[in-house]
Order: sequence, then structure tokens, then C-alpha cells
Amino acid sequence: MRTAIFGASGYAGAEVLRLAASHPDLEVVAAVAESSAGKSVAHHQPAVAALYQQLYFIDTTAALEIEFDLAFLALPHGQSQGLVKTLRSKGIVCVDLGADFRLKDAAVFERWYASPHAAPELLDSAVYGLVERHRHELVGAQLIASPGCYPTATALAVGPFADAGWIEKKGVIVNALSGASGAGRATQDKLHFARLASNAEAYGLSTHRHTPEMEQELGVEVLFTPHLVPVARGMLVTAYAPLTSAAGDSNQALELLRATYEKVPFVVVTDEPPTLKDPVGSNLCFVSARIDHRTNTLIMMSSLDNLIKGAAGQAIQAWNVATGRDEALGLPTSGVTP
Repeated sequence: MRTAIFGASGYAGAEVLRLAASHPDLEVVAAVAESSAGKSVAHHQPAVAALYQQLYFIDTTAALEIEFDLAFLALPHGQSQGLVKTLRSKGIVCVDLGADFRLKDAAVFERWYASPHAAPELLDSAVYGLVERHRHELVGAQLIASPGCYPTATALAVGPFADAGWIEKKGVIVNALSGASGAGRATQDKLHFARLASNAEAYGLSTHRHTPEMEQELGVEVLFTPHLVPVARGMLVTAYAPLTSAAGDSNQALELLRATYEKVPFVVVTDEPPTLKDPVGSNLCFVSARIDHRTNTLIMMSSLDNLIKGAAGQAIQAWNVATGRDEALGLPTSGVTP
């Protein structure tokens, strides 16, 4: 499949490049990066030098002159809308790693992203690319809205209990830790080594744009607080929710998770709380749960690699399912340790 990657010089786009090289059905014919046009991919990303020795970044205008069938878009929010409109008019399948097509309500998008949606007519045709929860809807999809990293980790941990009616619709609290790569390649003061090292800080309090995505997916009201921690990649989520009368005990909570993910290749249910490190380098998500009867609270935990299961790997996984391929094709199923 002739493939173009837009935003290929960013962290998520570069990860699509890396994973695509291991996929037998993906042939990267265009690596699109406006600011790096003309530069060698191998020079910009030495980690993939052996995979792409003759590939150079090009700009969008040049890319649109090339014939390709599939586009992965790893662009900042707001930048995919017009481009996807153009690509879909040409019959090109689009997998958008950004936020532009995740929210079904254009008014909700405008409220959280402070700008009107440029292609609201495409929202209904976009399929949310969380395979474990939207597998059947993805079959044959031509526009895939790949979920954000925080919503992925949260939905995989909380979703089974929200679906089963174990938790109340309000009072769900999500605390999350994420590595610095989640902020993207652009330089920010908080990403400077002197500030990041040996530090941890919360950000986006009550305003983080992944909040409506979580609420849309789970059907519950969420109070979300993300934290930046001094690691390159990785994500750890701990969520809390008040129990309903339908809830069981901790063993039954683990049994519910195991039953939900019994035949799923990329979700691992653990007896002990998952760690941030274990899934790094893989397309895996680790999940677990505990009941605290004293406070009538369900504690739900998950961890994943924010650039793979939280971005590039998940995008490829969703495309695999959409096209009838083995969902694990070309994707790593084990983490890197130590």
C-alpha cells in the first residue's frame, strides 16, 4: 500500500515511519514535513537511518503530486481538517493521529479547541480508532480518528466498568503521568532539562482537551489531571470512581477485565498495579483494578507507551482492522527491558 505520512518529523510521525518499515503491506512513498522539507529522513532521525537511506522530507504541495492510497496524519490539532477533506476527495484513506475528527459534535470541538471545525461534514464518517472498543465499526473505515494517548489508557481501564454499570456516571477522577515526548518535539520551557529533571508537574487543570474525548467514549463525567514526569516516553493512569450496587469485589473486577480482553492481543490484565516502564517499546496496554470498600471506590489502572499504543501503533492497528488484516501485523508485542 503506497503510504504518505504527514507530520513525519514529529515524534508520533517518526514512530509511524519506524513501525511502517516493519509492516509488510506499507510502502512509505512520502514523508511530509513542512519545516524539514529537503532534509534527509536518515539525517533527521538517525534511529531509522538503516530503514530509510534514500527518503527525504517533502512539503504538502509536493506530496499531493505523488500517487498514494493511504495517509497517516500526525499533525497538531486544527491542521488535519482541510487536508483530510482534500485527501478524501481523491479517495485516499486517512488515519488521523490528531484530535480533529475524534469528537462527534462540532460545537464541542469548538468549545474545547477554541476554533470552528473546518470539515464538520466529515465527522459522522470518522470512526474512532480504539480497536478494543470499536472493532466492528472500523471494518471498511475510510477515515479513522486515532484516539489520544490519555483517552486510550483511560478508556481501556475504565471502559469495562462503565459499560457494566459498576461505577457512577459522575465523580470519575483520572490522574495520569506522561513522559516528555507526549508534549511533542517543539521546545517549551517545561521541557528544558533543568526544569524537567527530578521534577513532576500537573498541567491543563480542568481544561485539558482530552477530557471531552474521554467523556464521549465512556459516557461519564470526568475530572482529568495530567502530570509531566521526567521520562522520555510512557504513561501511567490511575482512575477513581464511586461504586454502584452492581459492583463486585477486587477479584471480580479482575475477572471482568480478563473476560473483556480475553481474546485481545494488545491488552494485558495484571494482578499487581501496572508500571509505567513495562509497556514501553510495545503496542501493549497493561490494566488492573482494585475495590476499596472503605471509601466505596473502584481504582482502575493502566499503562502504555504514549507514542505506540497511544499514537502510531494504535493508528496502524486500526488500519489493519479496517482492511481485514491481522490487527497485530507489523506491531511490537513486547516491551523493552530494562
